Amino acid sequence: MPLLHPSGGLFYHLRAWRWQSTRWLPFHSEVARWLDAWQPEAAQLVLIGPSGGYALNARFLARFQRITVLEPDALARHLLRKRFSDFEFEFADSAWLAQSDGPTILAQRDPDAAFLFCNLLGQKLTGQGAEHDRQAWLGMLQSALQGRNWASWHDLASTTRRPSRFVQLTLPQAELLDDLLARFWLGGELEIHDHECAGMLPQSLRQYTLWQLAPGRFHLVEWLRA
Repeated sequence: MPLLHPSGGLFYHLRAWRWQSTRWLPFHSEVARWLDAWQPEAAQLVLIGPSGGYALNARFLARFQRITVLEPDALARHLLRKRFSDFEFEFADSAWLAQSDGPTILAQRDPDAAFLFCNLLGQKLTGQGAEHDRQAWLGMLQSALQGRNWASWHDLASTTRRPSRFVQLTLPQAELLDDLLARFWLGGELEIHDHECAGMLPQSLRQYTLWQLAPGRFHLVEWLRA
């Protein structure tokens, strides 16, 4: 990942340094609750895009005997090691993940692992062969990991308009993005950036929360587990 990439790299780490104990704290508390409730029966965890591990905690990581990390940002890997110095991470190349057949490769490389996508699926994938049909890639991911233990939290939409309601929401299945947004932003016009990952695992239970990434920047985040 480029050093100055807007969704990662140096800018993201500077934001984390500034906001993780204040503006980001409610969101990270909700992620911790999600992780406590996710109980995959696997000795190995594959972390995909964890950045510096700002939303993770030692209690969750300690459940696994082996932790493999796919994280392209060299600074993030250094910060992850430093943040969780008691853990031994196995860092692996991840450039292939963005390829059109990346999900299939992912499933084949670690057949007995649980997979956790750490706010990655709502971001633009970079790497070798990244110019492909995004929806096809997400469809392949769901197919490749069918019957496997995997979970993801990811951005659905982001906007500069402050939400009308800061609530946690649980739904039994997917609903249209416009209908979902109307649960948090009441009335008026809403200009959003669509992160293009709504509707995954449409019949699965899903949870939502809001993340204030920075002053005047709000993200609607979805949590899914298979």
